[in-house]
Amino acid sequence: MDSPFAIACALCLIPVALVWWPRQNKTNGLPLPPGPRPLPLLGNALQINVTQPWLTYAAWGRRYGGIVYSRLLGQDFIIINDEKIARALLDQRGAIYSDRPVIGTNKLFGLDFNTGLLPYGETWRVHRKIFNQTLRGEAAASYHNLYLRKAYDFALNLMDFPDELEAHVQTISASLIMAITYGHEAQTRDDPFVNRIQQVVDIITQVLTPERGALLMAFPLLEHLPAWFPGAAFKRLARPCRELVKEIMERPFEHVKGQMAQGKAPQSMVSDFLTQLHGDSGDAVTEQEQVMMEVAATVCIADSSQTSSTLYVFLLAMVLYPEVQERAHAEISAIVGDDRLPDFDDRSSLPYVEAICRETLRWQPVVPLSLPHATSSNDTYEGYFIPKGANRPHFVLILGMTHDETRYPDASSFKPERHFNPDGQLKDEPIPGNLGFGLGRRICPGLYFADRSMWAAVVTVLASLRLAKAKDPDGREVEVRPDFTTGLAM
Repeated sequence: MDSPFAIACALCLIPVALVWWPRQNKTNGLPLPPGPRPLPLLGNALQINVTQPWLTYAAWGRRYGGIVYSRLLGQDFIIINDEKIARALLDQRGAIYSDRPVIGTNKLFGLDFNTGLLPYGETWRVHRKIFNQTLRGEAAASYHNLYLRKAYDFALNLMDFPDELEAHVQTISASLIMAITYGHEAQTRDDPFVNRIQQVVDIITQVLTPERGALLMAFPLLEHLPAWFPGAAFKRLARPCRELVKEIMERPFEHVKGQMAQGKAPQSMVSDFLTQLHGDSGDAVTEQEQVMMEVAATVCIADSSQTSSTLYVFLLAMVLYPEVQERAHAEISAIVGDDRLPDFDDRSSLPYVEAICRETLRWQPVVPLSLPHATSSNDTYEGYFIPKGANRPHFVLILGMTHDETRYPDASSFKPERHFNPDGQLKDEPIPGNLGFGLGRRICPGLYFADRSMWAAVVTVLASLRLAKAKDPDGREVEVRPDFTTGLAM
């Protein structure tokens, strides 16, 4: 791992960088939010767990409160640990809390087109409009048969080849996204489109780690270092990543256009969008098609990673909490019987399965530290000054909110029953409102797709399989330790 070298190089550049940086905004006589005491120049850099920064931020939240100010290598950070504060700022003041900080890796790796990383502005609004047209609730519901078909394939693969779990999870995630986005049905695990997506996700997992993002925001000079320089080895992946992203954007899109010209394109986000453009011509169509290519590639790259991470969390929970699995089996058997598998018509009759889906998202949110927001103007909250700036990120600690002991007692345990009222009815907290999908105007536009595809996979696995710990040659259970890697998602 080259991060220690990068940190050492960055520290050498501190005296130079400090000359260039503008001083912190005047606070108009108001105090900044409370937070840990910074060291000269370094700020709080040495206090942060660089591989899992959300653990540090959660500890700060317990000590200093729901909104925390810190400083990292001359850079202001605001960490929001409280849901009430997050909704007050990101939901109610979305007009000024919806920007993104500037991170050099986005453009370097060909990812600056990604809707989730775009600065708040007209281009982002055009992207979101397309998302709203193609992935709104009604559109997501039209793919119910597809969700179930992919879930059946996933369950069968787990039955036939249980030792190839990782391949099965990656296949259902990428193939489902490709089918929704382009109408492309992956026939095997070696499907070239699916493989390209997984290659990009693997690269992103390496280059978009929290520690590297923080370094590049604090020291943009690092992105200009040659790949052979200590700490810059990650840049060797930039060119292949850009080439893969270009291929993902263009080849499947052109494939759909070719199918439509022959009158045999299946339903998909792209075909639906191009159908709406029928009759237009000229540069306007070309520009709109380029935007659609970017939106479609965003869906494939981002949702594939998060879908697979969510499935891993679900499978882990079922192995660690067999009593939850047994209760779900009993509920499904009572409603569906043994003659068929559940479908979406059964969803409202399976509240415990619904609670398992909610608890999966709460227990281990796959993006524990949301993509950072940036404030487009100075603001105040509860008497505290919040400085503006694209290089003053505001992190929303999703894990801290979903593990708030005052709301979720024994938060580290997987307990679906916490999502029921005392009268046994599910609480009025539908999955699309889950914090894991984000807040404010930057909320995940694919949340309805994620909700339905997740439910289909969960209910199908619970209805058809019994998940248990592996056994060693002597018949003893192999203990499972819930460790998580760090990247775009956990």
